[in-house]
Amino acid sequence: MTQTAVILVPGAWLGAWAWDRVVGTLRDEGLDAYPLTLPGLDPDATDRGSITLDDHAQVVVDLVDTLPGDVVLVGHSAGGSVLSEVVDQRPDRIRRAIYVDSGPQEDGAVPNPQIGPDQAEEPLPPWEALGEQSLQGLSDEDLAEFARRAVPHPGAVRRGPVRLANPARHTVPVTAICTSLSSEELKPMAHGGPPFFTELAEFDVTYVDLPTGHWPMWSRPDDLAAAIVEAIRG
Repeated sequence: MTQTAVILVPGAWLGAWAWDRVVGTLRDEGLDAYPLTLPGLDPDATDRGSITLDDHAQVVVDLVDTLPGDVVLVGHSAGGSVLSEVVDQRPDRIRRAIYVDSGPQEDGAVPNPQIGPDQAEEPLPPWEALGEQSLQGLSDEDLAEFARRAVPHPGAVRRGPVRLANPARHTVPVTAICTSLSSEELKPMAHGGPPFFTELAEFDVTYVDLPTGHWPMWSRPDDLAAAIVEAIRG
């Protein structure tokens, strides 16, 4: 039987630990789960100013190149920018790209236009800046752990831009797991431009609604894991 590797790319401020409540279920289902901590997101990292989005994508591409069999990418939030570049570079190796409260970016997209040109890193903002909807389903303990373990995101990663050149990327099937935004809210944003600069309209997309906040790996981890498994096997 062909083995399936699932590469889990976290969003801003997060490392591999963000997927701790999800990876066990994936592995119980016979999937090889690879949660990643990307450059600059290790708590001991000091030089975040020189790390770019291309550096993050290269780490994932390098892992893809070492894996046999099928490869599925899962990207949460800002991880969607990373997935976009990886799919562009290795469309023949990616069986499916799963975007969690995110979507495939268009060429030239800037992940966070609010990041200044000289800003070396983006710290975790105050909870009120993230919004009540984003935090839905998170307990006080979840928020405390998030604040304790969050690492400032490299500024150049958040500035981008996303670099895409291979039209073959559009042959890779996409699953969009919609959590803080419903599928009905996301679909009108499928044609590029702000606020998310998505290319969803160019892909074969399966939309999955999983109503909760922006961090379903903590608020609904079992349901998120089940949705990932279903996307891979359905």
